[in-house]
Parts: sequence; structure tokens; C-alpha cells
Amino acid sequence: MNQLRIYWKIIILSFGLVLFSLLIGGIVVIGSVTRIKEDELRQRLMITARTVANLPNIKENIVKQSGSLQIAPVADNIRIINNVSYIVVLDMNRKRLSHPLSERIGGTYTATDADAAFAEHTYVSKVTGEAGVGLRAYVPIMNEQHMQIGVVVAGGLLPGLKELVAEERQAIALTALLSLLFGIFGSALLARHIKKQMYNLEPQEIARMYRERSAAFQAMHEGVIAIDLSEKITIFNERAKQIFGVEQDAVGCFIRDVLPDTRLPEVLELERPVLNQELRIGNTLIWSNRIQIREQGTTVGAIAIFQDRTEVARMAEELTGVREFVDALRVQNHEHSNKLHTIAGLLQLDKKDQALQYVYDIAGQQEGMTRFMQENIADDSLAGLLLGKISRGKELGIHVQIDPHSELKRFPPLLDRHDFVLLLGNLIENAFDALSDVLRERKEVFVSVEQNDELLSVLVEDNGCGMTEDTKARMLERGFTTKESKNRGIGLHLMQGIVRKGRGRLRCESEPGHGTSMEISFPMTGGLQHGIEH
Repeated sequence: MNQLRIYWKIIILSFGLVLFSLLIGGIVVIGSVTRIKEDELRQRLMITARTVANLPNIKENIVKQSGSLQIAPVADNIRIINNVSYIVVLDMNRKRLSHPLSERIGGTYTATDADAAFAEHTYVSKVTGEAGVGLRAYVPIMNEQHMQIGVVVAGGLLPGLKELVAEERQAIALTALLSLLFGIFGSALLARHIKKQMYNLEPQEIARMYRERSAAFQAMHEGVIAIDLSEKITIFNERAKQIFGVEQDAVGCFIRDVLPDTRLPEVLELERPVLNQELRIGNTLIWSNRIQIREQGTTVGAIAIFQDRTEVARMAEELTGVREFVDALRVQNHEHSNKLHTIAGLLQLDKKDQALQYVYDIAGQQEGMTRFMQENIADDSLAGLLLGKISRGKELGIHVQIDPHSELKRFPPLLDRHDFVLLLGNLIENAFDALSDVLRERKEVFVSVEQNDELLSVLVEDNGCGMTEDTKARMLERGFTTKESKNRGIGLHLMQGIVRKGRGRLRCESEPGHGTSMEISFPMTGGLQHGIEH
């Protein structure tokens, strides 16, 4: 049976249920027919007995010595007409005055259930004999003076199972045939439908896929949580338990009971995915993608795949910071090579004093910028990023100027170094892109970071190509870019998430052909609301 395909298992089970239901229904029907037959026989026997008991000929001859000669033929005729098994007329001495078997006429009636009939009681009793189960109707015979002078007994046999089946054999055969045909047809349709719902897979195949899916979810480095339409958790992998500190098995629980502020159910309400969004759930900051689970065009649930924000921030720092440091080292190596060549040339020309002064000038410039960063920018990652962008700008022929009043001693309450590395890295890189195709004698990027007790302001300006009104309106859309290169259109979208997270405000001013100014302000006390100004 275990080797049998699920299709045939369902057909056999369904067909067995149909047969069992047919058997139970048949028993109930036969019982109902038996009761109907019994009630019908009971009424017929009682009517027959009453009819005989009220005949004047019976009353007149029952008291005569030879009354049986008159009574027997009358009772026998009525028995035949009313289709009963026997009619027995008794006098008060229980002597039979009629009977279908003539040899029993004149004998004594000895049945024990007849006693009440001789006390003027009318009733029907059920008896079991050699011929089967039967009914007897007892009716007393009363004379004109209302005195009992005898008893009429009318009896009949109840039909047995064989008789009932034989009597209804055509209806039973037709019903059984139709039931079996529709049972087989319905079982096949049900089996096919269930098989289709199971994607034509066998139970063992589904079990294997479930084990493989569970193992895959548990092995994922990202947290995975899925819910159904009733907001019950269907998937909650081990990584999700680690991130949120959930110890119990959450599958089957309502998501709001396990993580009240998860915001996963809102995907069911919005009926659209929410991608690359930063959320704070409890004390954990995560980077999440939440999408609907759809089946045949219908939403059946939602799933969230997320990472700890710390890991995402480290990756962002590597992409926007470490990469820039590598570029800066490469540019710096190129610059030092050129400077060494210059010094070597001056020495060959025997201009030692000029070579020495050149060395002093270069050292002073480098030392001055490094000292400025150390004194005014408290975070080494951000300072390194700015130094790298300055070197990168030199290689691209772009003068990167840092506002001498720039200062950053601490980050806003809701942001950290990773956010600012990502923010400044994208702003300056976008400024470089805006200057890449511009034919201008002096290409400039101005960077300013100012801070006081109330506000932190970041300003990046360039004299590049600028933006049209349409570009400004769409610049924060994910994937929107005016460049043909791939993997663009992400930086400003991520920047928007940081602005929203820090409850900041973005102001953008741009004029085609003249340049762009991007200013972002963050509250140091949490009072400013995030927004965008064009």
C-alpha cells in the first residue's frame, strides 16, 4: 500500500467511503421500510379484527353450539380480502370457531398474550414463531348489552430481509449501480484535483522537498520570517531567532505576539513589496526586503528576508570607504612618483635649494590637510574617506575643497559612522559623475560639514552638468539614473533611507549647465522631521 501512488490511494479511499456510506444508508432505509411495513400491517390487522368483531352474523352465531359452521366461512373470506395470514374467532372459553386450517377449528387457543383480550382490551402484540416475526390484533366481541361474548384474533407475518430485498430488488440494483458509477467518477475527479493541488507530487516527494526547504532556510545567513493571510508564522529560521533573541518555536504563533513591531503584516495591506528598507524592531536595527507570497495571482502570505544592520553597514563602508582608500593609495602612489621625478630632475639640474623647498612645500600641504582632519573630524573612517576623495579628485582633474570651518565631533542620535560614510561617499561620487562629461577649465567640488548643539549640516556642491526638474523629481527613485552604466540608481535611494532614519531634511538646488547643491540637515536632539526640498 505504501508503494501505491497517491492518485490511486485517494480513489480507493474515496470509493471505500462511498461504499460504506451506501451500506449505512441501506441499513437505515431497510430499517425505515421495516417500520413502515409494521405500521401498515398493524393498522390492517386492527381494522380486519374490528370488522369481524362488529359483524352481526358473528355476534349471532358465536353463542350457538354449531356457530363455527357460519363463522368460519365469513372469517376466511375477510382474511383473503384483507390479505392477512389468519383470523381466529374465539368464544369466552377460548374455543376456536374459525381458523385457516379447518382441523384446528374447535380446539383451544392457548397463546399467553390473549389474556387481556378477554378483559375487554383491544391491542396488538408482536410474537416470534417458527415462521418468523408476526403481529396479532386482539379485539373483543361485544353483544347488544355491551357484554363480552368472544374475541377476534387477526394475525400476519412481517416481511424479512430477503422478502424486502426481493420486493425492492430493481430499485436497490439501480441505486447501487448509480452510486457506484458516481462514486468512481467523483473519486477520480477528487484524486485528480488533489494531485493537481499538490503539483503532481507524491507525498514522499513533498516530504523530501519540505526537509530540503527547512534545511535551506536554517542554513541561510539571512533571517527569514513568513506569515500567512491570518498573520500566523509559517517560517521562522534560526538566524531570525538569533537576531531577535527569540528562543521558543514561533511557527504557528501570531507574528504580532512574537514581534509586535515587525511591520511584516503591512505588506498584506499595501499589496506591494517593500524593498531595501531599514527598520528598528525592538532593540535591533535591520535591513529588510518584504514581499508578498502569491499563488496563481492571489496573495497567500508575506515573507521578510533581512540582515542585521551592522553587517549591511560594514558592507556599505567597504563599498564606499575601503574602496576609496584603495583608490586613494593608488592615486597617492602616482602622485609620489611624479613628485619624486620632479625632485630628481631638480637635483640633476643642480638646483638643490629649489628641490629642498619643493619637498618642504609638499610636506606642508600634506601635513596641513592631515592635521585639519585630525582636529576637526573626530571619526577616522570619515576623515579617511574625505582624504581619499581629495586624492581621487586630483586624478580626475577635479579640485575637491573642504570647507575650513568643517567640524564633526559626534554623530546625531539615530545615525552612526556607517551612515555618514555611505552618505558622504555617495554625495561626492555623484558630484564626480556630474563633472565627468563637462568641458570646464576648473572643475570643483565643495564639501562642508558643520555642527552645533542643535543641528548637523552636510553640504556638497559642484559646478557640473546640473539636473532638470524631471531628474530632480525622480532622483531618489530606486534604479533611476541618467547614466548608461549598470548598477547605478542605488546611491541616492539609500541616502534617502538614511535621511528618513535620522529624521533629517534634504534640500536640493540645481540648474542645468551650472551645477548642483545638495544639503542634508540632521537634528542633534531629535526635533527635526525628515523631508525633501527641491
